[in-house]
Amino acid sequence: MIARQRDPLAAMPRFPVPPSSPPPASPPKAFQAIRSARAFEEIAAQIRAELAAGRLKVGSRLPSERALSEQFGVSRNTLREALRSLEHAGLIRLQKGASGGAFISERSGDAVITGLLDLYHVGAIGPAQLTQARIWLESVIVREACQRATADDLAELQRNIDEAEAAHLRGDFESRVAHHVEFHRILARMTGNPIMVLMMDGILGVLRHFIQTIGDHHNPYTLPSRRRFMKHMVEGDVAAAVAEMESSLKRLERAYLSRVEAEVPAAAAPAPAPAAPPRRVPVRKAAARKAAAPR
Repeated sequence: MIARQRDPLAAMPRFPVPPSSPPPASPPKAFQAIRSARAFEEIAAQIRAELAAGRLKVGSRLPSERALSEQFGVSRNTLREALRSLEHAGLIRLQKGASGGAFISERSGDAVITGLLDLYHVGAIGPAQLTQARIWLESVIVREACQRATADDLAELQRNIDEAEAAHLRGDFESRVAHHVEFHRILARMTGNPIMVLMMDGILGVLRHFIQTIGDHHNPYTLPSRRRFMKHMVEGDVAAAVAEMESSLKRLERAYLSRVEAEVPAAAAPAPAPAAPPRRVPVRKAAARKAAAPR
C-alpha cells in the first residue's frame, strides 16, 4: 500500500541559513583569557560551551580573529589552530573573503564520517564490525521507510536501480558502487530522521572506502535482490522487505569478509629465504681431494 504523496524532506528539520553578509556576532558572555600550555584546546572548549548554552546559534558568525585573539589573550596562530580543530569537528565553517569569517556550522555530518574513517584507519573498527553494524541499522531504516514510502520515494528508488543496472552492464565499477551506496542513503532519508541519515552516511562512507580497497568482484545477486525488495515495498509487506534486505546484506558481508581473509594469509606468509651461495673450496684442498680420489 502506497501512502499519499508528500515532500520527502518535509519531516526534516530546517536549520537557519546565514545571510550573505551577516554582521559579526558578539557572544553575550565574554571569553576568558587562556593560561594553559595547550591553549587551543581551551579555546575550542569555551566556544563549545557557548554553543551548548545557546549563546551561539547555528549560522552565527564569530568575532574577527583579532577580536578573538585579544579576548582569549593568545596569538593569532594559536587561535587559528583552535578554529581549525573546530572546523575538523564539523562545528564551524571557515569562509574566506570580505564577508567571510568563522561561522557556526549548520551541518556536521561530515564530522561523523571523518571520525568513523579515522577509527577504521587506526584499526579500532574492523570490517566485520562495520558490516554487522550496517545490517542492524539498515533493518530499522527499512522498516520505517516502508511505512513512510510515497510514490515519489518509490520512483526515486526505482530510478536508482535502473541506473545501477546500466553501470553494471557497461562495466563501470565506480558508478555501480556509487549507485548502490546512494540506494541506502535514499532509504535513510525516507525515515525523515536526521540522526538516522547521519548514522547511515557515516557507515556508508567507511564502507565505500572498504569496498574500493578490496576492489571489483563478481556480484550477480544484488540487483535481483533490489527488485524483489521493491516488490515487497510497493505491496506494503514490511516484514518481507526487511527480510530481503537482511538476506542480501548478509550475503554481501560473507563475500566481503572472505576476500579480506583470502588476502591476509598471502600478505602474512613469510618470503622464501634466499638460496645459500655455493661453498667455495680453497684451490689446494680441491687438488688434494682430487689426488686422493680412487681411479
